[in-house]
Amino acid sequence: MKGFAELLDALGFASGRNAKLALMAHWLGETADPDRGWGLAALTGELDLPAVKPALVRALIEAEVDPVLFRLSYDYVGDLAETVALLWPHREEGEVPSLGETVEVLQALTRSSAPAVLRSMLSRMDSSQRYALIKLATGALRVGAGARLARQAFANRFGVDVEVVEELWHGVAAPYAELFAWGAGKGPRPDLEAKPLFRPFMLAHPLEAPESLDLAAFSAEWKWDGIRAMAVCRSGEKRLYSRDGNDISGSFPEIVAALDQDLVLDGELLVRGVDGTVGSFNALQQRLGRKSVGAALMRDYPVFLRAYDLLFDGSEDVRGLPLEVRRERLQAIVAGLDAERFDFSHGLQAETLEALAELRGSPPDPAIEGLMLKRRTSAYVAGRKAGLWYKWKRDARVADCVLMYAQRGHGKRSSFYSDFTFGAWQGETLLPVGKAYFGFTDAELKWLDAWVRAHTTARFGPVREVEKALVLEVAFDSIATSKRHKSGLAMRFPRISRIRQDKPAAEADTVDMLRGMVI
Repeated sequence: MKGFAELLDALGFASGRNAKLALMAHWLGETADPDRGWGLAALTGELDLPAVKPALVRALIEAEVDPVLFRLSYDYVGDLAETVALLWPHREEGEVPSLGETVEVLQALTRSSAPAVLRSMLSRMDSSQRYALIKLATGALRVGAGARLARQAFANRFGVDVEVVEELWHGVAAPYAELFAWGAGKGPRPDLEAKPLFRPFMLAHPLEAPESLDLAAFSAEWKWDGIRAMAVCRSGEKRLYSRDGNDISGSFPEIVAALDQDLVLDGELLVRGVDGTVGSFNALQQRLGRKSVGAALMRDYPVFLRAYDLLFDGSEDVRGLPLEVRRERLQAIVAGLDAERFDFSHGLQAETLEALAELRGSPPDPAIEGLMLKRRTSAYVAGRKAGLWYKWKRDARVADCVLMYAQRGHGKRSSFYSDFTFGAWQGETLLPVGKAYFGFTDAELKWLDAWVRAHTTARFGPVREVEKALVLEVAFDSIATSKRHKSGLAMRFPRISRIRQDKPAAEADTVDMLRGMVI
């Protein structure tokens, strides 16, 4: 456990992607099995330890120290694991288990046994080890090292192709003994060809200079506001994966059930509206993040996959074929699938860049984000490759909103108020319309943090209510109706684009104005 605690501590202070990669790669090379496998599972979010919840950790610390002291400390620090690790009042004699032993203990916990076992483990550890234990147990490893970065670190350490690691990842289970054996040259590459593996997505660059594009070399299609998904059927086993490789089959079981032949499709998951059009992203969100869905959700928010590309036709890997050939095959395959669950993303016709720009500016459906431009001869290659695929999104929408609440961030931002809730006017009342935690520079973050501290009017745990005086220009991709918010609105990808110190709060935008932008 000591080595994993040191890794987390170092990752928390590492500046930049390359520094984090180097730290993880070194740790993977110097750590023995199964500890490094369990650590990799934790860093990639593949470790599920359901017996330990944040509420249990709070209950344990409040039984050991003055609850008021804990709450004040937690409010200041902003991170539960860090607060408890520093406040835990005593240290008992006893051996600290290894990471593998710790995982084994945590996996065996029940809700009734968890408090005593966790208390004993915390008391045998120092502060850095306690921090690592709580992060591990609660699944809150926010150290700036996501799943893709951790798998890249594995590839770097063992000198293997990260795209191969991505493909094998979902076919092996933690602690990944066969994966490490292959990486270290001590075993064969795991034979997983008969498994419904995830295949890394081909991604697009933003189109920043459309005037330089050779339009004749590219095909165009609409860019829809859904979520990218990969449907896989292999030897009767079926999966649906999100762009980051998460298995989302349980959230969209009707898509999985409709797969009736071996293939791998790339497309966009969308909700079908009552009139047959595409529903908003907010409607799709009702299905996201659920391990399972009931009949009511499937009825109220029916989903389908709009297919963009074909990776495997039966057992044949067609990723190396030109895009035009793959799409011709894809169209024929989709025609034979369940039309309620699959359709084909048709191409657009535009002879000139001006005509294409006109299509982009006036799309026929509000759920369209812009255009996708793909080189007709391109193979399907993982990641973003220059000159092959481009996304030409519509210009962001903006609104002037008033800052209402602020909350401390996590990790490096735990000392700053960096999560901002903002509202629009309905009569003389401000109603929250969104929350943003990016878009500003480091200098602007320091300014906003100081402004929040100087203009606080009330405190609610880690949240501060502020004087309704600061206007923020908020950019967002789209806005939809929402029953979850008092304003009845929900923004898609809101970010703070400008601090409007020049504008009085009374002149900020209204809920009615935003409602007029609803898709």
